[in-house]
Amino acid sequence: MKKILLTGAAGFIGHKTAQMLLEQGHEVTGIDNMNDYYDARLKQWRLESLTRYRGFSAVRADITDMDILKGLFKDGKFDVVINMAARAGVRASVEDPWVYLDTNVRGTLNLLECCRDHGVKKLVLASTSSLYGFNEMPFVETQRTDSPLSPYGATKKGAEVLSYSYHYLFGIDVTIPRYFTVYGPAGRPDMSIFKFIRNIDTGKPIPVFGDGRQTRDFTYIDDIAEGTIRCMETGGYEIINLGNDNSVELIYVINLIEDALGKKAEINWLERHPADVEATWAGIGKAGELLQWKPKVKIEEGIERTVRWYMENRDFVLSLKEAA
Repeated sequence: MKKILLTGAAGFIGHKTAQMLLEQGHEVTGIDNMNDYYDARLKQWRLESLTRYRGFSAVRADITDMDILKGLFKDGKFDVVINMAARAGVRASVEDPWVYLDTNVRGTLNLLECCRDHGVKKLVLASTSSLYGFNEMPFVETQRTDSPLSPYGATKKGAEVLSYSYHYLFGIDVTIPRYFTVYGPAGRPDMSIFKFIRNIDTGKPIPVFGDGRQTRDFTYIDDIAEGTIRCMETGGYEIINLGNDNSVELIYVINLIEDALGKKAEINWLERHPADVEATWAGIGKAGELLQWKPKVKIEEGIERTVRWYMENRDFVLSLKEAA
């Protein structure tokens, strides 16, 4: 049993990771600032689902607040820090880059300083496939990632390299999973699959940027959380792709959602955003070698599970404010 500080605990990936850790018997202190990037009632729903576990405690705080972090580290005596507190959203980062700089870079730096000061020797830092930009596919961890297409990607790269500095200087073991298009039950309302399910069900047009032939390596939330937890056991400084290794066209995913709901989509075709890449595809050989991890849930099953959750929680989902 480990004592774990997990930031972003009310977020999509943070919630599922915390749930799995608690089910394994670990003690989890969850931090979240409950910001309103999307309807905070969904974050509250996720957080409340964790309170039934005896080993969970929640703190409403922002990782940019160093004073609060110092107090938590002093009292917590953590074995591991898992940092998932990040401002997400590629397109939104183009409109307001400052908040991404604060949370993704300064927040990570605060956590690294606290790990250094309190002898925490393991950090897992959530990162993103957005760093790969226009690299050749499948994306592999040895490719250059110094040409991000958005402030979101740039700030996540900043967090990665700061973490390397602290590994080099102070011996903190750092493992960085780079996530590929995560989806699943209780997902982020600003992400395509959540929007598509809600809009198709309610007869509203779905926004599709580009021609729908762009491909994504959609990865189911349970697989991502499992891989993240396995990252706790690696030493040194490692960057590891966590993806489904099965890139599919967006229009195919739309068709799966149509079939699961028994309804047809009305599509609002929009111009491709310059911060969006045409395709993603994860090379996951390193994850298999270092973590003995591979994804279990194929896109067809994952969409079925996600639509089922939506139908079971439909009234609640439809009460949420629609994401931009």
